[in-house]
Amino acid sequence: MGTEGGRDGARVIAGRYRLDARLGRGGMGIVWGATDQLLGRRVAVKELTQDDTLSAEEARGRRDRTLREARAVAQLSHPHIIVVHDVVEDGERPCIVMELIDGGSLADRIAERGPIEPEEVARIGIALLGALRAAHAAGVLHRDIKPANVLLDSAGGRVVLTDFGIAQVAGATTLTETGSFVGSPEYTAPERMSGARTGAESDLWSLGALLCTALSGESPFRRDSLGGILHAVVFAEIRTPEQAAPLLPVVRGLLERDPDRRLGAAEAERLLRAYLETGRTPPPVSSGYTPTQADVPRPRPETAARERSTRGVLVAALLVAAMAGAGISAAALLMKGDGDGGRTPTSSAPGAPVSGPATTSAGASSGSRSPSGSATGSRSAGPTAAVPGGSASPASDGRPGTPTAPSGYRVARDPAGFALAVPEDFTRLPQGERVFYLSPGQVFRLGIKVSPRQPGGPSAVMRRAAADGPDSNPGYHDGRVTQTGHRGHPAALWEFTWNGFSATEGPRHTYDLCWEEGGLLYDVWVSAPVGKVREAREYFDVAVDTFTVST
Repeated sequence: MGTEGGRDGARVIAGRYRLDARLGRGGMGIVWGATDQLLGRRVAVKELTQDDTLSAEEARGRRDRTLREARAVAQLSHPHIIVVHDVVEDGERPCIVMELIDGGSLADRIAERGPIEPEEVARIGIALLGALRAAHAAGVLHRDIKPANVLLDSAGGRVVLTDFGIAQVAGATTLTETGSFVGSPEYTAPERMSGARTGAESDLWSLGALLCTALSGESPFRRDSLGGILHAVVFAEIRTPEQAAPLLPVVRGLLERDPDRRLGAAEAERLLRAYLETGRTPPPVSSGYTPTQADVPRPRPETAARERSTRGVLVAALLVAAMAGAGISAAALLMKGDGDGGRTPTSSAPGAPVSGPATTSAGASSGSRSPSGSATGSRSAGPTAAVPGGSASPASDGRPGTPTAPSGYRVARDPAGFALAVPEDFTRLPQGERVFYLSPGQVFRLGIKVSPRQPGGPSAVMRRAAADGPDSNPGYHDGRVTQTGHRGHPAALWEFTWNGFSATEGPRHTYDLCWEEGGLLYDVWVSAPVGKVREAREYFDVAVDTFTVST
């Protein structure tokens, strides 16, 4: 069914829906005010836009999925879910016909009037939780919960969850092509960014961010750049605003990064109803996290890095920005700095000889890998834990002081006086006082530097390097230095995001640990594209945990 012309020249689709005013435009399409000429009622029509970069076959597949999943959403019946009247095609474009709500969005309300009173936020939260419970029970995930997708009926005060345009039906292929990302980063759960998992819990995280935004007037994850937002969602300490205090157990329970410990919908609704009835929010009883009005105590620095690694959702992040540059040719990289204030190879040497025997063990119990890719067994996931002993093993070269390599790694006994485990395909490139181990194409860069101790110790060294970050790393942002410890020695962890040295290379993220041992400073860092943080974090953890001073 194609487009027809009305008597006044207005577009009519499917022979009955007459389009007039354009109400809005989003990433997935245009929303029109329209009249259903058959039933004589006002409706809203969402016309999904086409992606001209897709082939005819891909476009057809996307259209079919859109229609199939939109029809599934149309089966949902709940007072706080937008009513879908019809799903039609206008030429090659799918169109979703919905009820027309007389009122603006929650985003409009916040923009016009600022923060919303806790009682009203609790009412909105209860309505949305009911909507999500109904959708999830039907196997439908919304995947884009945000203030702009919540409508407030000006007549009766009804709260309506709308825009299921990127919803996913359980067991079905998503609306977008494999490997692409949909949603709004400020409201997207960390596990969705990593691609590790998508479930009902992800919608609940988004709701937690929405409630926090409604209470304070601004998303807790808002930053000046996309990279900053992604880092805030996945890694940075979540600091809820003072305005969230009345509903803090709900907000913090929903913003639990571990999906398995996140507050459930039923419990969140119970807590919000208790607040409306009593004026206070009791602690949750079904979540692994118990917040207080004083908010979450910050973990001790020496455990912070470990916690990020042991939770799979924290080490597998920033997938959204990966499009900028997943691969680079070695010849294209003539670089000046990367991680420690000017510590990157200035030439490329693919195929350079690698020091140390390339021995591995597929079944080394001290470093076997789980299906998620994170290391398990006696090897700790963070840069602060003890290294396996130097005794010989199938993954060691058998000499004292040589570490054990996890499966997929080899032991590199470097002439510079240290040994560590590196991925099997990394090649060695010495560069002055620094030694690099580089992946094919230099996508991943592992650097090591040994130097005399300096005044102020590792913390002062890292803070000076961080101060020079904007000069040595283009687009440097979200840098932070944390004083910590490494195997009982003073240490400092520096982590930051930057733009890379070229548009081809794209945004990168760097982990850098410096510690003092035996009168020397040891510095180990890994730099990688922001879309490959999961692998980078594992390489970093293995390098630091297995690093041994040669004897």
